[in-house]
Amino acid sequence: MGKQLKDKINEATGFIKKRCELSPRIGIILGTGLGKLATRIKQQVVIPYTDIPYFAISTAPGHRGNLLLGEIGGKKIVAMQGRFHLYEGYSLEEITFPVRVMRALGVEILIESNAAGGLNRNFKPGDIMIITDHINFTGTNPLIGPNDDTLGPRFPDMSEPYDNELIELTEKIALKEGIRCHRGVYIGVVGPSFETRAEYRFFNLIGADAVGMSTVPEVIVAKHSGLRVLGISCITDMCIPDRLEPVDSEKVIKIATQAEPRITRLVEKVIENIR
Repeated sequence: MGKQLKDKINEATGFIKKRCELSPRIGIILGTGLGKLATRIKQQVVIPYTDIPYFAISTAPGHRGNLLLGEIGGKKIVAMQGRFHLYEGYSLEEITFPVRVMRALGVEILIESNAAGGLNRNFKPGDIMIITDHINFTGTNPLIGPNDDTLGPRFPDMSEPYDNELIELTEKIALKEGIRCHRGVYIGVVGPSFETRAEYRFFNLIGADAVGMSTVPEVIVAKHSGLRVLGISCITDMCIPDRLEPVDSEKVIKIATQAEPRITRLVEKVIENIR
């Protein structure tokens, strides 16, 4: 019989603590648009995922596969340099395991970033969207199965998956820094194929502003663990059904790269101002 989730968390956490004694308060998942934030981490300790017990390996382009520990703006942080996705073939437990480990290390706040396709016609490529809510369209849930009450409640509340205080702080800083931001609802899908015109129309009808292939499982587990969450999407392309074009991956990467300095500056300032 395999090890229980709690035992795996303890083993991974124990390994990380032997490599770095820092107790982080803020966890960051460096998705698309936040990669450069890694260079802003001071007194940095780098631990490859391949070294950490029960961590998966990032196979998505641009996801380096390192756990980073250090400081940003005087705050102790732990950052994932690359995440895991359902489309890579990983289980939901594997995808969300790092969030469990972050919580065990002492993290109270999780900052998520991702690349997303824009569904809202008021958006344009390169825009930043602060996630106010999400729709789980993956067809599954990381909390399915036996619940360990020491990790979180059987039926966690999801009335505020993204912390309102952190959203307001981010908007205030964006205004001060002259960074254009939207609020919006993120819909999480499995991928890896992009959606059809009919699917984009449906997502519009149910109230989604942006669509992506990550984040939602991590946020569900973060809330189950009692974490406060801030989510930020980089809008890399537009998904407007009546003028849909094939996705140009080079163009998407270029847009994400152009948006990266603004997202990095925004998140760095938010971390500095968290009380």
